[in-house]
Formats: sequence, C-alpha cells, structure tokens
Amino acid sequence: MLNRATTKPRCVYIKRMKVAILLSGGVDSSVALSLLKDDGHDVTAFYLKVWLEDELAYLGECPWEEDLEFARAVCDRFDVPLEIRSLQKAYWDRVVSYTLDELRAGRTPSPDIFCNQRIKFGAFYDEIDDSFERVASGHYARLERGSGGVQMRKGLDPVKDQTYFLSHLSQAQLQRALFPIGHLTKDEVRARAVKLDLPSQARKDSQGICFLGKIKYSEFVRHHLGVREGEIVEKGTNVVLGRHRGYWFHTIGQRQGLGLSHGPWFVHSKDIDRNIVYVAHADVLGKASRDAYLVQQLHWIDEPPRRRDLQVKLRHGPAVFDATVDVSDGRAAVQLGRKEPGVAPGQFTVFYDGDVCLGGATISSETRRS
Repeated sequence: MLNRATTKPRCVYIKRMKVAILLSGGVDSSVALSLLKDDGHDVTAFYLKVWLEDELAYLGECPWEEDLEFARAVCDRFDVPLEIRSLQKAYWDRVVSYTLDELRAGRTPSPDIFCNQRIKFGAFYDEIDDSFERVASGHYARLERGSGGVQMRKGLDPVKDQTYFLSHLSQAQLQRALFPIGHLTKDEVRARAVKLDLPSQARKDSQGICFLGKIKYSEFVRHHLGVREGEIVEKGTNVVLGRHRGYWFHTIGQRQGLGLSHGPWFVHSKDIDRNIVYVAHADVLGKASRDAYLVQQLHWIDEPPRRRDLQVKLRHGPAVFDATVDVSDGRAAVQLGRKEPGVAPGQFTVFYDGDVCLGGATISSETRRS
C-alpha cells in the first residue's frame, strides 16, 4: 500500500458506506476502487454497457468484452462483486439522439457531458434506486461537502481535470457522488496501480466519445447522416479550395482532416443550407477569432454567481480564459480576456470561480463578435 503521508490530503469518510462504483476496466476506476476498499466501504462494482455494438459492429471492433475482462480481474483482486447493466436504450434516447440532432443543425455537440448527467449519474441512479448511499467513478474532480451543499472543484491534475464533463451535474447528483482519485495526479494514479500490480496498470487512457469505443467518430457520423459532397471555401475570398463529405463531419476551429495544402487551415464557419464549409488560414485566423459570445440553457450547480469576473473553459483540457459574465433572463453574455478561434454554436462553456466549477451553458447560434 502507498504511504498516505506522501500523497495529497483528501476527504476520508469515517462512516462505512455502501458504494456502487462505475468500473470501466481502465486504470482510473481501478485505482478508485482500491481507495474505496482502503477506506473500508462496502463496494459493489458495475460495468455499464452503452456501446452501440449491435448496430455498428461492422465498423470496427467493439472493446466491451476486453474492458469487461479487465473489470472482472480487478474485482477478483479486491474480492468485490461485479454486476453488468445495459443502458444502451437510455444512452440512445438521452445522448446519441442529441448528438445527431446537433450535428444535423451544424452545431458542435459534447455528448460526454450528457453521458455523465443523463446516464452515469442519471439513468444509473434510477437503475439502482436507493440501494447504495454513494456512486463512485474514476473522474478527476474533487467534492467538498458543507452545510450549504456540495462544491465541485477541479482535479489537482490540470491536464486530467474532468470537471468540464461533469459541469451539468445537479446538487442532488453530486450529493450522492464520490470521486476518489480527484486529489491525485495521473502519474500518482499510475504509480499506485503499479505498486498494487493491478491488471489494468498498463492500459492506455480511453479517447473520444464514450459510446463509440474503437469505432471512429467519422464512421459513426457517416452511418447515421450519410455523405453529401460540398465545397470547402476560403472565407473572405470565396475561393474554392477543396471538397468535403458533408458539413456534419466538421466543427468550428477544426484543423485536422481538411486535406488542404499550404496550411494550416481552420474551419471558420458553415453554411448548412448550401453545405459549404468555410475555412480561414492561420495567417488571418486572428481576424476571425471571437472574444464575446452569448450562452443559453444555463445550468448552475448551486446558485448563480454573484461575481461577474470569472473563468471559463471552452473545452476539456487545462486552457482557462478569464471572462466577464453578465447573467440576465436565463441567458448570459460572456466577454473573454483574449480572442479564441474555436467558439462554436452548440459547444459548451463551463464557468469557474478559481478552482470551483459553477456550472455550464450552451453557446448560442446568436454568437456575436465584440
């Protein structure tokens, strides 16, 4: 066992609780399970089947059987029971359909945010009813509980911090949640996995959207939305630079996969009626960047902030922008401290006050420039 004196302090629950842990077969959830056992909790592991293997198996190898094998091996190590629950229908209804609707509308979806809100800490809560006091996962985030409710703080590893993906959880969902590894860095998680000789210690981190597994995102999009060739046009000059397979394959700010020479080129905007993807060269991209935009569908973990000077994330990762946020009538105007080229309708903005995650909102199609 690792020497606790050498690790960062974390909240330890003295009361022994009945805990359900969402076990993926990866190193993060495996180490989370080990910490729960160290703290003496009564733990049951759950593997959630959300893969679209029945529908999309012909597109590639679905990894759920391999993941399940690792999950079973970890449970055997700690003598923890493992249950398998299929939430594929709920996932289709609550996450996949949203993703496809957003793509058709030319917007930029973030299905992993709704995966957490609607499935892992939504449909799964419904699945287990009140059988467990807490539901744990291997997310990099920290919870602080007080008389006024629960605060969610960034994970201590700025690169792995996953509060962006957890930003739409409610107070009720967070009251029941546990994130045992939020006080650790990824290197510390790996080191603990090696020290305990966990079966998952050498597994690579999963990438991409959680319901796709090893299936390429572009193949998933093609299967559901098809192919419709259109023009790639330089913004400002209207010069046709190339062809694309459908505007739904491209997102604002995208650089890779355009197939254009003399780059780098970035996706500037889209005309969905004419199926045109507009691009801008890096040399002029600054002129196309935005530092002001509107958001809607506001979700606050607690009360709306009283301060205007906050920080925001536009995507998962360590990049944080200073911002002034003015909330009014269920919407907000966001003024960034610097310009950013990747502001896209449908994309999520997540708000922070220091390391406290306050909630998030959807960037409006009425995006404006300053």
